[in-house]
Amino acid sequence: MSQSSIFDVVTLFLLLDIADEGSLTGGADLAGMTASAASQRISKLERSIKQPVLVRMPRGVSLTAAGEVLVSRARLFRREMRAARGDLEALRGLQHGTVRLGSFPTVSASILSEALKEFHLRWPDIDVQVRSANRPQLIDMLNSSEVEMATLWSYEWTEDTERSLTLQPLMDDPTMLLLPADREVSQEGALLGSLRSQRWIVRAADHPAAEALYRSCHSAGFEPNVVYQAHDYQEIAAMVAAGVGIAMVPRLAVDRNRPDVQAVSFSATDQVPTRSIYIATLARRTYTPAMDAVAKALHWAADRTQQSWTEAAPDGEPVRAPHAL
Repeated sequence: MSQSSIFDVVTLFLLLDIADEGSLTGGADLAGMTASAASQRISKLERSIKQPVLVRMPRGVSLTAAGEVLVSRARLFRREMRAARGDLEALRGLQHGTVRLGSFPTVSASILSEALKEFHLRWPDIDVQVRSANRPQLIDMLNSSEVEMATLWSYEWTEDTERSLTLQPLMDDPTMLLLPADREVSQEGALLGSLRSQRWIVRAADHPAAEALYRSCHSAGFEPNVVYQAHDYQEIAAMVAAGVGIAMVPRLAVDRNRPDVQAVSFSATDQVPTRSIYIATLARRTYTPAMDAVAKALHWAADRTQQSWTEAAPDGEPVRAPHAL
């Protein structure tokens, strides 16, 4: 019997579904077949390899050693097939002028928004499909070809992005101090050491912006007094305006802030971390003309944003942001 007749894709994926569901019936439902048909397929597989792959239990099933081997291989194979499907969709999509782009909220609400306005004016027949996610999810989407390109961020301590990706630098996003609008600030920027007695507002759930605060404060010799954990930057700005505390945030997050708060630069002596923002693609992927157009629009928007920062803040002057995300 040939190897291809033993390891047919439908049965391997059925076995994977059964393993994930913990029962033959659940796996059959997931695979879109009857329990009887699923049982026959598994029995045929066991006869072909001359050893069992499942142990039938009073409730559900468990995998044998042979079953574990096949499920492990099937899981890898399914991932590759999904990647292949993504690649084929990308090819088909480019024929119709489609680019699938991954992004994260602060970039989506700032430079990506401006980039897409310009992009649609210049290339109205190309459809840009955007998916918003966090950094690990974006990397997974790139590896599975669910998106062709994505914006990513990193700090100096962030774990290295997988070698399977090519990173094209887009811009640096400086970290700012967010204060109530009526708070007086130094013309030389905020000294972190002078803020040791302040109450702080951070992003919740171990957000990278919170780590930037803790690392910076520890370097300045104190532990920040965190009194509020927010779930987005709009919430942070509202709590700062209400006098609950002050915050350390990426500039893009508050670049269009509410009028009752101000974003102030830190003193250069504190070396408060800046996050880098990139356009990422799979290393093996060649830019198509449509992808290149999206990248150019992002660079245009990033350059325009950075130019506005320079014009709004001559050397030594604090920066106040006029409107909220």
